[in-house]
Amino acid sequence: MQPDIRAELRFCGVSAQKMRLVIDLVRGKRVTDSMDLLNFTPKVAARHVNKLLRSAVANAEENFGVDRKDLYIYTITADEAPTRKWRRFGARGRFKPILRRSSHVKIILRERE
Repeated sequence: MQPDIRAELRFCGVSAQKMRLVIDLVRGKRVTDSMDLLNFTPKVAARHVNKLLRSAVANAEENFGVDRKDLYIYTITADEAPTRKWRRFGARGRFKPILRRSSHVKIILRERE
C-alpha cells in the first residue's frame, strides 16, 4: 500500500467557515474531477484549495510516481488559525472590533485500487 500523500496550507486569509463550504464540494472525489470543479467555483476559497490540490498532486507525481488519474481525495479538513484583531473607531468614543479570521487546510490523497 502506498503511503498517504499530504499537503498543507497554513495561515490562509479565508475563514475556516468559508473554506469548509468549498472543501465539502470536493471531499471524496477523484482529483481530476475536483480540479475541474474548483476551476469553475466562484469563491475565493476555491482558488486556495485548487492551488493546494495541485501541490499535493505534484508531490504524488514527483515523490511517489503516482499518476493523477488514479488519485482521490481521502481527507480534507479546514481548521481555525489565529485571528487578527483590529479596531475601528465608532461614534461617542466607542470602538468596533474587527476579527480577521484565517484557516489551516490539510489534504490527504490516496491511490484508487
